[in-house]
Amino acid sequence: MKLGLGLYRSLLTQDNYAFAKQAGVTHLVVHLVDYFKGSNPVLASGPNRLGWGVTQNQDRPWTYEDLAAIKKDIEANGLTWEAIENFDPSHWHDVLLDGPKKRQQMEQLKRTIQAVGKAGIPIMGYNFSIAGVWGWTKGPFGRGGAKALVYDESKIDKSTPLPNGMVWNMVYDPDAPEGTVAPISSEEIWQRLEWFLSEILPVAEECGVRMALHPDDPPTDQLRGGARLVNRPDKYQKMLDLVPSRASALEFCLGSLSEMPTDGATLDVYEATEKFARAGRIAYVHFRNVRGKVPLYQEVFVDEGDIDMLRVVQILHDTGYDGVLIPDHTPEMTCAAPWHAGMAYALGYIRCALQAVERGALAPVFAST
Repeated sequence: MKLGLGLYRSLLTQDNYAFAKQAGVTHLVVHLVDYFKGSNPVLASGPNRLGWGVTQNQDRPWTYEDLAAIKKDIEANGLTWEAIENFDPSHWHDVLLDGPKKRQQMEQLKRTIQAVGKAGIPIMGYNFSIAGVWGWTKGPFGRGGAKALVYDESKIDKSTPLPNGMVWNMVYDPDAPEGTVAPISSEEIWQRLEWFLSEILPVAEECGVRMALHPDDPPTDQLRGGARLVNRPDKYQKMLDLVPSRASALEFCLGSLSEMPTDGATLDVYEATEKFARAGRIAYVHFRNVRGKVPLYQEVFVDEGDIDMLRVVQILHDTGYDGVLIPDHTPEMTCAAPWHAGMAYALGYIRCALQAVERGALAPVFAST
């Protein structure tokens, strides 16, 4: 298994490459979505109108030349580009919303996958979600007052409609007319996913790219008027069965899986890890811990919480998984570089866990349980 780090495009700097290598990282997962927060009062009006920000890639599809230049820079710094984290919402909003530009955007997504394959990037992550990640509160909720995220449905109205011009919690059209996105049923979102997969997977197969689906976070039944997709572990299998393909894989987020409500029809996080790792379906792992489940959970440091992370590492090792693990949503620590400190803490934990399992130090512990 390989130690990785997720970086936004703006974080692809010489200092961060050095930071990664100093922490023992060998592989990067890159989120190419550029956005700005801005101060436009129109964007800020209404409930969470602005979201994370306004995407900056409208009418600017990623090209082979763009990707090859980034890859060259990453490799010049002794690192490997393992995966792209997600499409830009401005590149596929009508694929998600079943809008008038759906076919046009799909053809461009195919060209993007061709460019990804040509550049030699093996994995394209994606989150097939309308509302995206929404509803969290960030504050000094972590151990020792570290800044961490809490999802508490008693403090939000999860039926808050999604404004026009927004998808995946980001604005793709600042000039969209007033109004909200129509409600979307579970049947509709699965139909849209099936169409997307039937179009994109043959291209991905040809180009040697694995399409890796992230589960819903938060994994509620509905959010902002839209049904959620993979909000139970067994729905990962439903996705894989929808359009069978060797190019269809999972962006395996441990935190999202643990947050999912428990019922008799679902796998727990350990069963899901074993099932999908043994089947060779895990493209890469978001390695994070949480405490609690929907409707109330908190993201915590990797060495606490509900998941026995060492047990997960042992399962991955025993099932032959040899891909990348990256820390995700790490609590920020109180210092001059809160994000870097939190990431360094998580990376050190993961590196130690990988060394322990490779040396057989964990096996006797779990053999006796």
